[in-house]
Amino acid sequence: MDRPEPSEVRRVAVVGAGLIGSGWAAQFLARGLDVVATDPDPAAETELRAAVDAAWPALERLGLSPGASMERLAFAPDPESAVTDADFVQESAPEVEGLKVDLLARIDAAAREDVLIASSSSGLLPTRLQARCRRPGRIVIGHPFNPVYLLPLVEVLGGEQTHATSIDRALAFYRGLGKHPLRVRREVEGYIADRLQEAMWREALHLVADGVATTAEIDAAILHGPGLRLAIMGPCLTFHLAGGRGGMEHMLEQFGPTLSLPWTHLEAPALTDELRARMVDGTRAQAAGTTPGALEQERDRCLIEILAVLAEHRKRAR
Repeated sequence: MDRPEPSEVRRVAVVGAGLIGSGWAAQFLARGLDVVATDPDPAAETELRAAVDAAWPALERLGLSPGASMERLAFAPDPESAVTDADFVQESAPEVEGLKVDLLARIDAAAREDVLIASSSSGLLPTRLQARCRRPGRIVIGHPFNPVYLLPLVEVLGGEQTHATSIDRALAFYRGLGKHPLRVRREVEGYIADRLQEAMWREALHLVADGVATTAEIDAAILHGPGLRLAIMGPCLTFHLAGGRGGMEHMLEQFGPTLSLPWTHLEAPALTDELRARMVDGTRAQAAGTTPGALEQERDRCLIEILAVLAEHRKRAR
């Protein structure tokens, strides 16, 4: 799969090496970049290298860039030393606002003035995250989706003090990685994709809590129905087709009244012990003894095949 190469950036600092940070590290390495990572967990380096090693076969199938190598991964003892010589910083610490505010201020104080600093936050407001930075104009959100090394979407937005050029540079960098960067027009909690995911997740919890469906039945309802369509067109164009020849206009006329019916819940149900048990027991039964690592490998194999089919479809549609 042909991919454009990122320009100007040769060395990336990954601050936070958990699930998202390790995914970013694998992505950057696969594009032929040097990566220096840091994380306070004593086991972080070992776990990071294991995660990159596990992701590498999938990245090989997608196609590695010239110079791509797991050997280009280094580990630093702290954020300051990790970002000192970096050309781009991707912060992926836990989703705790105070922690990220402090960490971004430290990174901002140590990184070169021309270096962009992106946070992998999945919903926090960038204006609040950049509040203690001396150079807040370079702070952006670069929100990826798991698995980071396979899913193309990266939501990009800035805060009140973010420079427009910083947004443009971030979009160009992620595009150069072969990602699909999506500029979020307004600063809003949860951004775009997570707000949509959250609505479905809350409704799923209600269906389980009310005894309407099990976790397996909910997954089947999406896998064998709307999920297949959503991978091709997304919700808006899908509903446009639901209107037949009249398109969205007819669809809204015909199905608009159902919006007033109690088909969905906006608020999440109380996460009671009983609901927790149903969710845990249900998904454990679905996994049927398969380890998370094995499930991840199967997910990656399927995603690669789906991405290849969609790429061919879009090429023919041009």
